[in-house]
Amino acid sequence: MTAAPETSALESRVGHYYTMDDTYIVGHEKVREYARAVQDYHPVHWDLAAAADLGYPGLVAPLTFTSTPAMAANRHLFESVVLGYDTYMQTEEVFEQHRPIVAGDELHVDVELSAVRRIAGRDLITVTNTFTDTAGERVHTLHTTVVGVTAEDVDPAIKSAVQNAMMHDVNLFGPPSDVAYQKTVRPEGAVRIAQAGATRTPGTPYFDDVKVGDQLPVHHARLTRGDLVNYSGVAGDANPIHWDEGIAKLAGLPDVIAHGMLTMGLGAGFASAWSGDPGAVTRFAVRLSAPAIVSATEGADIEFSGKIKSLDPATRTGVVLISAKSAGRKIFGLATLDVRFR
Repeated sequence: MTAAPETSALESRVGHYYTMDDTYIVGHEKVREYARAVQDYHPVHWDLAAAADLGYPGLVAPLTFTSTPAMAANRHLFESVVLGYDTYMQTEEVFEQHRPIVAGDELHVDVELSAVRRIAGRDLITVTNTFTDTAGERVHTLHTTVVGVTAEDVDPAIKSAVQNAMMHDVNLFGPPSDVAYQKTVRPEGAVRIAQAGATRTPGTPYFDDVKVGDQLPVHHARLTRGDLVNYSGVAGDANPIHWDEGIAKLAGLPDVIAHGMLTMGLGAGFASAWSGDPGAVTRFAVRLSAPAIVSATEGADIEFSGKIKSLDPATRTGVVLISAKSAGRKIFGLATLDVRFR
């Protein structure tokens, strides 16, 4: 049985930081591929002329797109820095969009272990990714919080089952815990936040035409096992609990579950279909409360709804509450989206 690492030992690694060796170049087809995976058909993700009409120099990446390069960047952290767990369950995500990412952007991606908290006997681990363009401006910040799960919480047979199911170069369980560790931290220096997202005139409704309490039209998104397999490949999320029923049950789940990031991507697309401009979002924060169960025979239906929670006339911005339900259960415990209005 694997014991959870001492919180104090893990806390001593908070602040561990590194930068990916290679930049991530955003391509047109990757934007379209990701938009298809999250069922987001807003034209700025697909059509150059539509993107230009809203003032963008290229196809706009969906709001949750950064989770894809982050997944690859974080792999080293969970293989060599955060050790002692058998798997992780995503619990919270915060996307800060300083300016929309567009096709052609060349991004420097870094990783920082930004917080460790122990709540109700579980370790909550927060990782922060920042994305900086070639001009040296930070364009996006992503905060991911996961719960570390140890062997005592899962069936011991899961390790051999996972090893027989995974791709050849993926190891979800990481190296032995006695691997030598050396801490590296973020170098000192001023951070330049991109301002273009706050100066472009958004393609959203006029501020005077919206009011607190306005409801967003209800939308239903359908997911099948095929959607989950496709998203796994597009986003680089190799965890078999999203496509193998036997492994999902060994992990203590009732069946295969949808990726938390996938449900967030669906939610972001739902909101941008209403607002008219995905690039007008400045922040999207989601706390997950329950996974969407996707059966092999029936799939899953997720119902999205929303309403305007608050408005700020000084900044012509508003906060929108986003709700998501599947099979009568709340998928989002709390989800808020900050948007700029014209």
